[in-house]
Amino acid sequence: MRSHLLARRIAAPALGLALAATMAACSSSSTATNASPSSAPPSSPAASSPAAGNSATASSPAASGDATAQITANWEAFFDGKTPAAKKISLLENGQKFASVINAQAGSGIATSAGAKVTSVVVNSPAKATVKYDITLGGTTALPNQTGTAVYQDGMWKVGDVSFCQLLKIENAGTTVSVCK
Repeated sequence: MRSHLLARRIAAPALGLALAATMAACSSSSTATNASPSSAPPSSPAASSPAAGNSATASSPAASGDATAQITANWEAFFDGKTPAAKKISLLENGQKFASVINAQAGSGIATSAGAKVTSVVVNSPAKATVKYDITLGGTTALPNQTGTAVYQDGMWKVGDVSFCQLLKIENAGTTVSVCK
């Protein structure tokens, strides 16, 4: 019991640091010169769809084989402290709504050390998936075993805004950020 309380005391500040770093960007530039996660809709039949009797068609995101790969790549890019703020905004469901929050945290001193490691993805429908992941700081797991939702929006898989709001609430000691209300 005592170790559980200690873990909570350590995890909350670690999450705050990880989330602050995650939200920060290296610059305000919206142009990326290196390869970035794909925004093209998935195109091959999915082996990752949890229900074989799913009504998804070959052209739907859940029916594609690379949905899991795209979700993983985009999720990890969103939480990567080295990803520019403009890219993060494009990888978040309704990202423009959160632009001020993402930009406000840009420039954090620990920004480049944050990240996330996706441990599993289950595509639940053509537009939603469950993502299990760990928040990392300096390559070390700071907040393990998190669960979030990815959504298919604007032709690509994005981090669900509800998942982002849950992390912002933890970072703000249980207070809901106004953009999440």
